Amino acid sequence: QDAFLSFHVDKVLVSKYLKPLQIGELAPDQPSVEPSKNKMLLKDFRELRAAVEKMGLLEPNQLFFFLHLTHILLLDAAAWLVLFYFGTSLIPVLVSLLVLTISQVQASWLQHDLGHLSVFRQTKWNHLLHKFVMCHLIGASARWWTLLHSQHHAKPNCFQKDPDIDMHPFLFTLGKKLSVELGIKKTKYMPYNHQHKYFFITLPPLLFPTYFQCHTFYIAYTKRYWADLAWMLTFYIRFFFMYGSLLEIKSLLAYFFIIRMLASSWFVWVSQMNHIPMDIYYDKNLDWVSTQLQATCNVEQSLFNDWFTGHLNFQIEHHLFPTMPRHNYWKVAPLVKSLCAKHGIEYQCKPLLTAFADIVHSLKNSGELWLDAYLHK
Repeated sequence: QDAFLSFHVDKVLVSKYLKPLQIGELAPDQPSVEPSKNKMLLKDFRELRAAVEKMGLLEPNQLFFFLHLTHILLLDAAAWLVLFYFGTSLIPVLVSLLVLTISQVQASWLQHDLGHLSVFRQTKWNHLLHKFVMCHLIGASARWWTLLHSQHHAKPNCFQKDPDIDMHPFLFTLGKKLSVELGIKKTKYMPYNHQHKYFFITLPPLLFPTYFQCHTFYIAYTKRYWADLAWMLTFYIRFFFMYGSLLEIKSLLAYFFIIRMLASSWFVWVSQMNHIPMDIYYDKNLDWVSTQLQATCNVEQSLFNDWFTGHLNFQIEHHLFPTMPRHNYWKVAPLVKSLCAKHGIEYQCKPLLTAFADIVHSLKNSGELWLDAYLHK
């Protein structure tokens, strides 16, 4: 089906694993599409996907990704060299923090490409480099990320199915309908009517250095991802050996925590701008295309926006074609716009700062809806 085709590069290999799970074929008189599916939309999307494959838009440009990895490694080395040559006074430390943060975030965009199998045509090379970038350069588990992110792509913004919105209702209340339901039930884990204010000091700066830092080790250990744990250990050995020779222990720990905070802030604002302002509710069992489109929006293209967001400004195209190399999103975008226009589906694209502001606005609106429902039956 559409999800299977969208996720997998080597479909023959994956089919071998699926074959033992087959329990039979549909009877001739049974429909192959559920009533809730938009059959005409799916038909047109499948034609679009065939055209995309014929145009070669699923083929990666190896030079693009090589240059991207090179600039990550150069920045990683420069962060240490700044402290080594200029000392550990305030200005060199600030410059080093900035440079290493850029390297870490850009590495997170590259591991995202590798996790989606969009850098190499051969799956094994994507997995191998994914471990190097995610585990060795960032210090997190590649398989942990794949486990969570695959669920997100399968059911984006579907409560209890998309782990990216698990912060509802314990930290935030998300989505109009869910917020009203929470208020009617008199549920209050946090002062949600102020969530658009405490968002700034909670999720963006603290997601990486607190929750992710612990959760990646917890999942890797409990699920016995021993290879990932070994790769992750090389990150911490390298980091504390290199920077420990230049900084005292307190300064070293502070440096590490600040790096995680800065990278976390950058990542959260970019990753949430495409989803939080969109519809968030229980799974409506829609077709693949409708599920992706109702949960995603785009940000305007520019050289800076492409680099700053790791091409996640083309979130719509990324969700429809998750294995497509990011440098081809702009080529398929006009075709996706035409598909949406034909079927009367809104194709949202906004300026970068507007997208950031919409995160806050949506949190504010959800909080107000919760409060109104909480105070009134």
